[in-house]
Amino acid sequence: MAQGALPGFRDFYPAEFAQRAYIARVWREVARRYAFVEYDGPPLEPLDLYTKKSGDEIVGQLYNFTDKGGREVALRPEMTPTLARMVAARANALRKPVRWFSLPQLFRYERQQKGRLREHFQLNVDIIGESDVTADAELLAVAIDIMGEFGLSPADVRARVSDRRLLRALLHRLGVSEAQLPGVFAVIDKIERQPREVSAEKMAAAGMTVESREALFALMDGVTLEALRARYGDTPDIAERIADLERYYGYLDDLGVASWVQLDLSIVRGLAYYTGIVFELFDAQGEFRAICGGGRYDNLLNALGGVELPALGFGMGDVVLGELLRSRGLADAPLGEPDFWVAATENGDLRDVLLAATRLRRAGASVEYALRPQSVSKQRKAAFSAGATYFVTVGAGFRENDGVEIDEVQRVEGAGASLVDRLASMPRTLASVISLVRDS
Repeated sequence: MAQGALPGFRDFYPAEFAQRAYIARVWREVARRYAFVEYDGPPLEPLDLYTKKSGDEIVGQLYNFTDKGGREVALRPEMTPTLARMVAARANALRKPVRWFSLPQLFRYERQQKGRLREHFQLNVDIIGESDVTADAELLAVAIDIMGEFGLSPADVRARVSDRRLLRALLHRLGVSEAQLPGVFAVIDKIERQPREVSAEKMAAAGMTVESREALFALMDGVTLEALRARYGDTPDIAERIADLERYYGYLDDLGVASWVQLDLSIVRGLAYYTGIVFELFDAQGEFRAICGGGRYDNLLNALGGVELPALGFGMGDVVLGELLRSRGLADAPLGEPDFWVAATENGDLRDVLLAATRLRRAGASVEYALRPQSVSKQRKAAFSAGATYFVTVGAGFRENDGVEIDEVQRVEGAGASLVDRLASMPRTLASVISLVRDS
């Protein structure tokens, strides 16, 4: 019996690869519009690059081993440590702010579940060297514009935004001490995924009073900046954070994405290295895991690379995004059907087919032909099966007069005047076809 892919890994047949390529193409195009440039690093890194950031407990989630040189290494589970290492190596020479993106394949040895595999491809977008909320707004706009480019709308996807500095200041106002903060943040991170009474018990265990617990639940149930200012604006730290978020929302409005965004203080992005504004993108119907998540991590580059630079970024994986696009009927991607199928007439020469195919390919067209002699009718069926748009036949006199016949196999939906239409007033020659291909 044929053996399949390893658990949590995927085979990409042409149809699946076309969808993956479509997602990557949109990712790259939107990142380009925002003037981000692409980078990459090795898929294998020293193990301590990850334990330095996340502690030894992460080893259980990694594909790690000792290589033939005796080095402890791991397949990359994320891209941020590699980014930090690379930026630190050339920090003085890089133009600031650094605006980089990457599309790595990442690996984690963890339990498979809906929306999570043991490998996936991920868009990483990062800005390094800018501390103002203009950068935070720019970053979120990239993620939201990607959703729009896929044909999604605010009715499909919501960007839920918070600020860990604001939440920290609010918790201090509620009487939570600095020592209690990690435990309370951990409860908030899971507050949507566990019963309220369980969260209350954990808050109590972390030292919160009944009054502060109820106030925190009220904050988690949904608030506005106006309501926060009215109730807590007399605390300077809170007022400062609210002012930053008001500027942030103004910039999001200018960038055309504010209608996608809602304030949600339950978003804390469980990882402790986040320091400021954080966000996650969810489908509005709540069917899937988070599509995307990220935020500001101003201290991480110093911890990993010894370089003090403010930084922020997000990751967007292909698995949940692909599920969402398929559920909305937006995942169809062309398989690379040929533009032309070239065939010889009954008295034609296969070498003329090769010559015509070569000239069309060098003009930029995608061309297929039968690799062995076949009847014209059989080749027409093959052209239709291959998805070719045009069928070109070359006859015995092709080399002398460049003459061809061309008709449509199938019209591309939404296309304008076809080559056949445009050739109506032109000589039926391969040179005319090539001229129109180059002009299209």
